[in-house]
Amino acid sequence: MTASHWLFGIGGPLTWWYVPTIGVTFAAVHIWLARRIGITHKRERRTGRSTIVTLSLSWASAIGFGLTVPNSVNGDLVSILSLASGTSFSAEMSIALCNPLGIVAFTLAGASLVFAYADARDPKPEEDEDFDETPLVPHPLA
Repeated sequence: MTASHWLFGIGGPLTWWYVPTIGVTFAAVHIWLARRIGITHKRERRTGRSTIVTLSLSWASAIGFGLTVPNSVNGDLVSILSLASGTSFSAEMSIALCNPLGIVAFTLAGASLVFAYADARDPKPEEDEDFDETPLVPHPLA
């Protein structure tokens, strides 16, 4: 998501900003999420579909962000997608798409974390369940 520019030969000064701010934060959220999913499994509960779907969509958005986030190369802003296509229009579109994709990636990762917390909770008792309690005293006017 952040350091892939070096793999494509367009690593520049902006990468040094992306790694500690975006990359480390995104990794920290995913480590926290992995711990919550581990707690869910320790409690012998099932990870919900909402957790898995939002996490998958977060990864897809993060990959899109990584492909479209620009970097400064020889004074020009270049992304991996604009490097592949070679047109200035794709560079402008990449810049336009990278912020929404990054925001969506973080939002979905946060939603997945919330769903993981919900997956690990104990279920609420049903109102019909009898806990071997003494019955309530009838109301005196009834």
